[in-house]
Amino acid sequence: MPDTQIICKKKVCIITGAYASQEGATPTILSNFVDLIEAISCNLCVITGNFPRIKTNSTKIIRVLICNGQKNVLSRISCSLVIQIKMSYELVKVQRDIDLVLFFLGSRTLFLPMITIKLLKKNIAVVYVGSLFGANYVEGKSIMKRVIFDRIPYILTELSYILCDNIIVYSKLLFSDTQLEKYLHKSIIAHRHFLDFETFTVTTSLSDRPPLIGYIGRLSEVKGVQHFVRALPVILGHRQGLRVLIGGDGQLKDSIKVSLQEKGIAARVDLPGWITHDDLPWYLNQLRLLVLPSYTEGLPNIMLEAMACGTPVLATPVGAVPDVIVDGKTGFIMENNSPECIAENVVRALEHPDLVGIVKCARALVENEFTFDKAVERWGKILEEMCIDV
Repeated sequence: MPDTQIICKKKVCIITGAYASQEGATPTILSNFVDLIEAISCNLCVITGNFPRIKTNSTKIIRVLICNGQKNVLSRISCSLVIQIKMSYELVKVQRDIDLVLFFLGSRTLFLPMITIKLLKKNIAVVYVGSLFGANYVEGKSIMKRVIFDRIPYILTELSYILCDNIIVYSKLLFSDTQLEKYLHKSIIAHRHFLDFETFTVTTSLSDRPPLIGYIGRLSEVKGVQHFVRALPVILGHRQGLRVLIGGDGQLKDSIKVSLQEKGIAARVDLPGWITHDDLPWYLNQLRLLVLPSYTEGLPNIMLEAMACGTPVLATPVGAVPDVIVDGKTGFIMENNSPECIAENVVRALEHPDLVGIVKCARALVENEFTFDKAVERWGKILEEMCIDV
């Protein structure tokens, strides 16, 4: 454990959302955040709705999940309310052991616990995890106004932002994407990302890899994977020996399979399904290029993990991506995620004369900026400042 763990010795509670996993979060993300805060707090508890796997030795874990897999809208709302009431009750029980509460993952569904913390006069911070608003924008069109039930989470999000003392965002670039400009006065810039460089490392040099490009992530419209699929006939026509990997699962899985069959390229595209975090380094070390054609992002872990594995990344300039990828230096940026633009930029990236140099610069960047020690130091200072007036 780094020396910086002594920076902030405050009592912290992390609260996770009842339906956080539906927002793209994984137990690994939460476990990493718990490890980070555990290193800089004298007492940490986690109140969680649906994260059964948190690897920790000293943190108190309070689980409140009582129902799961509700498909009916009213059933989901009822389940969420019951979970929030239980969370609020647990907060009252542990209030003496709390200086600061961090709402991490799905804070938009946790309005009742936030009201409880406000009444208990504890400091509150919302830790931005992903694009709460952006995830509902596809091809620039909002679906927020379909029915009243779709709008409720966004109303609660706004109320949560008003109630909290601070909003911790990991890039200035996210303010416009997340509609947070009006909360600049209470916002703190700090990413929480760090990598295990023994796991995510270069095991196969770029020159020794097969002619394989790919996409890894959720198979959903907001990720733009459907446009990547539409670009494949042009890409594969330009490079006869090239193969494609599309790793992941989601609502577009079946339509992607049908599309590949219709275009006559299914034989050149591998669909391994969801790739576990343990298997991810091996897959990344097989790719000559990772394509991320998202409509919206925060700071995607898969991008950082690919860079650590010596895999060039081609991405749209959304979220905090431009903070990390400089076109032609640490990766490649495409102007948009239209099939034509994707195809053009895939060819451009694969034919770049200094791919090896880009890979080295990208690896050096993540090794310098995304270590556990740096994350602990950064967050230790933040929590110390937030706890001063407690």
